[in-house]
Amino acid sequence: MKQRFDYYMPTEIIFGPGRLKELAQLELPGKKALIVIGSGGSMKRHGYLDRVIEYLEDNGVEYVVYDKILPNPITEHVMEGAKAARENNCDFVVGLGGGSSIDSAKSIALMAKNPGDYWDYVVGGSGKGKPVEKGALPIVAITTTAGTGTEADPWTVITKSDTNEKIGFGSKYTFPTLSIVDPELMLTVPPKYTAYQGMDAFFHAAEGYLALAHQPASDCHALEAVKLITQYLPVAVREGENLQARCAVAWANTAAGIVESLSSCISLHSMEHALSAFHPELPHGAGLIALSIPYFTYISSKTAERFSDLARAMGQDCSGLSDEEGAEKFIDALKTLIKDIGMEDLKLSDYGVKKEEAAELARNAMDTMDGLFHQDPYKLSFEEVVHIYENCF
Repeated sequence: MKQRFDYYMPTEIIFGPGRLKELAQLELPGKKALIVIGSGGSMKRHGYLDRVIEYLEDNGVEYVVYDKILPNPITEHVMEGAKAARENNCDFVVGLGGGSSIDSAKSIALMAKNPGDYWDYVVGGSGKGKPVEKGALPIVAITTTAGTGTEADPWTVITKSDTNEKIGFGSKYTFPTLSIVDPELMLTVPPKYTAYQGMDAFFHAAEGYLALAHQPASDCHALEAVKLITQYLPVAVREGENLQARCAVAWANTAAGIVESLSSCISLHSMEHALSAFHPELPHGAGLIALSIPYFTYISSKTAERFSDLARAMGQDCSGLSDEEGAEKFIDALKTLIKDIGMEDLKLSDYGVKKEEAAELARNAMDTMDGLFHQDPYKLSFEEVVHIYENCF
């Protein structure tokens, strides 16, 4: 066990079916909210926006809606949303929806209080890495998906569209003050996106378990998340209205978000960010699934330690096996899980990605999110990253 680590998790999490209505009575961090939602219209179509507005009004809170967020959020909308928050004197931000909306809410909250451009503060790539000196507006996260874990971590992933840089960034100011995780809001997520989002959570947990930054608390949450997703994600994909399965996957996702707060992702996420930066129509979870078997096969061939624990969490019997044999069990279990959620035929080429892009993608991944490569249990070279990309075709 590691004997030296930090533990910081300041977010209040309200978890459980039907708990969104408590927004009407909860102590909120302000009196006028900027509600940030996606441009796709699902929050309006399913009535979630109307419910949030009703509960805020019951709580004596005014609101303004910003509804332009894309599935892969961009800096232009962060800056526009921050301007809307300032001009309307909003004193906190509500992110309603999936990871893109909540991530954008975090970045908007930051830029509502700090001067300059968002990329002035981003660390990595062409970001200037300036210190955040004026904090951020308080953030309330209301998640309607089980994938990013952003309701339980400080991270926000935004793309600088003119340079194809998709970078994760965050600080102590971008932890949500309050998060509501109501699995009933996830019953409407279609099977394909349930699969993509659930596997994003799976990889947050698995990567956090393998990362050099892992610690006792992150290990516990990671193994539980891996176990729950293996058991319940196929059920949630097949039976979208199965509330037990939705609750299990929702908690696994939030637990994996806590893992991201206490540990770190590794370079699998850097490599996917490069993919969806150049191909924004590629869902993040789909990119992770397509990369995962070549990636983990290669990493485990270089350092197999801790893979047996992940395999056991996925229901594999690793008694008496070597680390290398345990790693093979993990790869087999991952292949089975991907098949069980109907994603065994997923191909990067379906989204226009070409094998000839491998070197450009590797360069982008290592330039823009090199920090995650430093958390890898095995240090990958540029040539090895290219090799992994090429093995996805």
